[in-house]
Amino acid sequence: MALLTPLFAFLYHLPQVYKWLLKPYYVASLFMSLAFLAARKTPGICDHLSTQREDGNPCDFDWREVEILMFLSAIVMMKNRRAITVEQHVGNIILFSKVANVILFFRLDIRMGLLYLTLCIVFLMTCKPPLYMGPEYIKYFSDKTIDDELQRDGRVTWVVEFFANWSPECQSFASVFADLSLKYSCAGLKFGKVDIGRYGEVSKKYKVSASPLSKQLPSLLLFQGGHEVMRRPQVDKRGRAVSWTFTEENIIREFNLNELYQKSKKLNKSRCEFPPVPEEAELEQHSAQGEEPESKKDK
Repeated sequence: MALLTPLFAFLYHLPQVYKWLLKPYYVASLFMSLAFLAARKTPGICDHLSTQREDGNPCDFDWREVEILMFLSAIVMMKNRRAITVEQHVGNIILFSKVANVILFFRLDIRMGLLYLTLCIVFLMTCKPPLYMGPEYIKYFSDKTIDDELQRDGRVTWVVEFFANWSPECQSFASVFADLSLKYSCAGLKFGKVDIGRYGEVSKKYKVSASPLSKQLPSLLLFQGGHEVMRRPQVDKRGRAVSWTFTEENIIREFNLNELYQKSKKLNKSRCEFPPVPEEAELEQHSAQGEEPESKKDK
């Protein structure tokens, strides 16, 4: 049953996965993930490769290659147990496929290993996963606007995500946070985001480390009356994040979003309406001025 659930989830989201695979980043990642398989199975190329098979067939995996692939497959399954989105599942598969290719190419020929490793580094530096561009009701803060906005109205509760664009975890979480903003945004309960990879002073002031070693990205902070009430993940005395899973269910439960939403409606029902979505011309104006829109909606 544990194996069937991920399979059914994958099949359910197959149309969406297919759409992602058409994007240049995923097309290139797919080719790089299958590089060793292609080299080992393509006639004319595999004939020139070395092998440890007893039958001497260079166009099939030897026992050590199978062992490496099985080991890394087990790691992928363990990592995907904590994945919360299909993007994370696909990302884990791509990541560990590349790791397997590096090991296999180095084992086959050090020159091929160095060439493939160089390609991976160049790809990592030049290509980034596509950012979430779907509908959301989220206010984007800068270092100059976050304090004023949080303290503008003491009756407003803010759920703010501290993120960095380079973080795969933040990129995967973007769709989850956007969905929450669509469900719970109202005049008394608002959602915001601030890029601490870009605004280092905000990172220091709110004590959210942007270091990959701290594992504090993404971080969700709840503000009431301009003051922090709680955050997830929590941080221990050593400054390291306590492991926490960013699922929609966990966030709703831990932050009491249902209760906060009901209280916001009771305070002023007339104000608890979704904010207007900016028109396309307004979005283009923000883009031309180098500003980030307060909210986005998929056209």
